[in-house]
Order: sequence, then C-alpha cells, then structure tokens
Amino acid sequence: MLRNVAETLCFAAAGGLTLGLSGMPAGYLSGSIMAVAAASLAGRPMLMPIPLMRVLMTLIGISLGAVVTPETLHGMATYPLSIAVLMVACACISLAGTLYLRAVHGWDTVAAYLATAPGGLSQVMAIAIEMDADVRGIAIVQTIRVVIVAVCLPALLGLFGLGGHATRSLGGPFNPAQLGELTLLIAVSAVVAYAAYRVRFPGGLLFGAMLASAALHGSGYVHAVMPWWVAYSVMIAFGAVTGSRFAGTPLRMLLHFVGAAVGSFATAIVIVAIFAVILVEFLSLPLAEVILAYAPGAVDAMMLLALALNLNPVYVGAHHLMRIFFVLLTMPFVAHWARPKKVPAEAPKPPLARPPFDD
Repeated sequence: MLRNVAETLCFAAAGGLTLGLSGMPAGYLSGSIMAVAAASLAGRPMLMPIPLMRVLMTLIGISLGAVVTPETLHGMATYPLSIAVLMVACACISLAGTLYLRAVHGWDTVAAYLATAPGGLSQVMAIAIEMDADVRGIAIVQTIRVVIVAVCLPALLGLFGLGGHATRSLGGPFNPAQLGELTLLIAVSAVVAYAAYRVRFPGGLLFGAMLASAALHGSGYVHAVMPWWVAYSVMIAFGAVTGSRFAGTPLRMLLHFVGAAVGSFATAIVIVAIFAVILVEFLSLPLAEVILAYAPGAVDAMMLLALALNLNPVYVGAHHLMRIFFVLLTMPFVAHWARPKKVPAEAPKPPLARPPFDD
C-alpha cells in the first residue's frame, strides 16, 4: 500500500510541477490530476488513503480561510440574489443533461439524472446503488465531468484573460516568529473541521477548517498563513486524489462513456455561461468568479482553483455549499419520482371449468 501511495505522489509531483512551473493557471492542480489519471488508465495502481485525504481537506480549508479580510467580505449583499439564480441554474443543468443523455445516448431517466446532477459524487453513488441504477456509467460520467472542469476551466479562464489580478498568493514565506500563531491556527481549524465532519456537514472537513481559519484571520487575531511550499504540496496531492478515481477503469470502458460525459458537460457549461452573463450584466460581478461559482465541479477543487486563480474563494465557496445543499435535498425526491413505476402483476385467472362430457 505504501509503495502505491508513494508512486501516486511521484506521478502527481511530476505532472503538477511540470505545468505549475510552466506558468499554466492552476497548473499544480491540473497537472497532478492529468498525470495520475493517465497512470491509472495505463494500469498503474494509483492510491490515496482516506486518512491522507482528510488531512488534505483540512489543510485546504485553512489555506482558503486565510485569505478572508474585511475587504473580501465587501459586497456580500449580492450573494443571496446570486445564490437564488444558482438554484435555477442547477435545475436547468439537471433537466437539460437528463434530456441530452436520454435523447442522444439512450439512457434511462434515473441514470441520466444522477449522471448529470451537479452534486457530490458520494451522495450520487449512494442513491444510484439504492435505486439499482447504472452505477458504473454514472460514476465514470461524473468523474470525467469533475476532471474536465478542474483541468480545462483554469486554462480557458487564463486564455481569455479572466483570471484574477490580486496580489494574494497561495501560502506565504515561513516566519519562525509566527510559529505560535500557525500552531494555533492549525489546532483550532482541525478541531472545528472534525466537529463539522462528525455532524455530517457536507464537506465538513474543508468548510469547518475554512470557517475557523476565516474567523481567526478576519478578526485580525491571527496573521500567519500556511507556508507556500505546504500550500503547493497540498494542491499537488489533492490533484492525485481526483486523478486516482480512474484507478481500475479499463480504457475501453472509459471511451464508451466519454461521449456521454463530454456531451452532458457541454450542455451544462452552456447553461452556466448563459446564467453567468445574465448575472454579471445585472450585478456587475467579476465574470470569472461567477463562472467558477456556477461551474458543476467538485466543491473542494473549485475552491482551490479560486485561490490559485486569485479569485474570491468566499464567494465561490458560498455558492458551491448552497449548490450541494440544494442537490442533496432535491436529488432523492427527483430520482424516486423519475423511477419507473412497477406495474403490479395481474392475479392469475382461475382455470376454466371443464365442459361436461355428453354421455
């Protein structure tokens, strides 16, 4: 097991450093994802243990919360309207994606809905198993969507010059004089993250750590941030988590579902773009932040991208948290409503009476 984890991290480091040092937006994350995913599809046993994943989530939350200042909270009055529009966009994404998979790829309604639902993969898979849907196809389409968003979105934003231009950076230099503050930051954030995880708060480890870190930094009580080398290492390691989802997936099976995944993603991104343009027009919000907040990607990856692209992770995180709540609350009801109703079997008819024989 340790050997597989070490090999996974080596692939992640090679891919992340290659794209990150080349200057590609969010290259440390996207490069790691692509390298580990490619190794997984080539048959290498890519593995990231769950305890390590939990540590990464907590560290990501601490880094995200460290950017919070009174200035970053300015403009939060626009959040409720923006979140309300997001709910409508989520419903449109699910409906359009379901119709696309049914019409073009012949999927049944339940599988098509679960494959395109912009929610957490674990919750989607739990419902898919419960309803005896096509678990394999749903998992592959959902995973490809997450990878496409994490890899392609930062490149597209950078191509069109939509990345942030703030001076905020991912992490900072290590100051021995702030060791006490850093220790306090990590300890408090870890406790809050664990509490949120225990009460089953969606993304509890990440959001719990982020809220604690945001409170400490926003109040001015703590000024220390994660050292830059820790922050970038966490980003590379988290890319390995996403890329390792392809472990054990035969390439032929993957190619079978690529068309469904790309088509449903294209449908979703068109809807996101329409709603983003409308929102930017009326609320004068930064287009890149709206796109990232509305993108149907994994919550943790989207927030990490916001930080890497110098966008506001508070705005992005608030929207993705509400998206997860919205999808979690509605998904079971919609899936059960879309499930084909079983027609009760007809009661067996009594045998016909035998006509009497004539003597």
